[in-house]
Order: sequence, then C-alpha cells, then structure tokens
Amino acid sequence: MALGRMETKPVITFLKTLLIVYSFVFWITGAILLAVGVWGKFMLGPYISLIAENTTNAPYVLIGTGTIIIVFGLFGCFATCRGSPWMLKLYAMFLSLVFLAELVAGISGFVFRHEIKGTFLRTYTDAVLNYDAEDEKSLAVDNVQISLRCCGVYNYTSWLGSVYYPANGFPPSCCSNSSDCSLKDLRNTTINHTKINQQGCYELVTSFLETNMAIIAGVTFGIAFSQLIGMLLACCLSRIITANQYEMV
Repeated sequence: MALGRMETKPVITFLKTLLIVYSFVFWITGAILLAVGVWGKFMLGPYISLIAENTTNAPYVLIGTGTIIIVFGLFGCFATCRGSPWMLKLYAMFLSLVFLAELVAGISGFVFRHEIKGTFLRTYTDAVLNYDAEDEKSLAVDNVQISLRCCGVYNYTSWLGSVYYPANGFPPSCCSNSSDCSLKDLRNTTINHTKINQQGCYELVTSFLETNMAIIAGVTFGIAFSQLIGMLLACCLSRIITANQYEMV
C-alpha cells in the first residue's frame, strides 16, 4: 500500500500543477468573457435595440458567466491546493454548468447573426417611417446613422415616406458634414439631398452585426470547449485522491 501511495503521489502533484495552471487560465477567460459581454452590450446595443422582434441575450449571458467564472476560478485554485475531493467534484460540476451556459450563448449569437437581415429590414424601415426624433427607436436610428455615416434604409429616399419628413425634412443625423448642414437646409427640398450621406444603412448595419456577432460566438465556443479539459482534470484528481485516501485506511 505504501508503494502504491508513493507511485500515485507524483501523479497527484502533476495533476495539481496542471489544474492550478488551468484554473488561472480559467480565471483569465472569465475576465475575457466579461469584457466581450460588456463590449457586445455597448457596441451592439443600439443596433440590437432596433431588432426587438428577435433580440439576443448573449451579451448578458456572457457578462453573468464571466463574473461567476472569475469567482470560481479562485475557488478552483483553492480546491486544488487543499486537495479536497468534494471541492474538486463541485468545481468539475461548475465547469460543466459553465460549458452548457457558454454553449447556449455561443449558439444564440451564431443563430442570431443569420436571422439579422430580414428582421432588421422590417424593423429599421418601420423605425424610419415612424421617426419622431424622441423615442428609443428614433434615437437608435440617429445613433446608427451618425456612427456609420449613412442615411435611410437602402438610401436617403427612404425618409421621403416618413411622418417626420413633410415638416422637418431629413434628420440631422443624416448630415454628411454637420458644420455645413443646418435644419433650414434639411427642410429645403431643393438642396437637402446634397447635404446628406447618400449610402443607406441596411447593408452597413447587417454586415457590422454579422461580423461582430460572429466574434462573440467564436470566442464563446472556443472558451466553452476548453472547460472540458478542466472537467477531466478535476474529476481525475478527485478520483485519485479519493482512492489514495482509501488505501491509507
């Protein structure tokens, strides 16, 4: 029995070292997920708010998961140093839950990006036609047009049928040069089209969203499958320590 314990001790030490390194990397991935979630929320927020029919919770899932991972990454280091089988099993169970949560978030982001075009065309057209410069969707339209330097859906002519245009002309967010684009100019049907961006927002927004949702999905999938390594390490270490304790008895 003593010989068996001596043979398993180097294995336990090796697995502990691997799991501590993994837990540290795991902690870092938590910080990365938190950062990606916050970035997704603030960078994609104005665009996603225009797609109310089919919005995604992926950024919120990433923020919550990243925060929990940071806490449990520290727990994993503590459990490994203590060599407690039940703590290691709890850590392995948590890793499996994180794996499932990240998988759901990744699939959500991946599927969502393929459903963007049809939904966005519908909702963005509706937001432009019912624009009033005050409600949430109108402010989101302004944000999109200023950020991407575009105007209207396919082009600026989309505004001609809006409830806003007859009395106000084009919105200021359509201006190509804000220093040479007054409200009076925007109401002047003779020159207003020369003061605004000519490209529509539809293609720009869908391309932007598809690219960035793909980044979120890719990062999430990559980190999710790395949890499988941690689960295997924690389970193996827990079983070996438990077996070693039985031998000592």
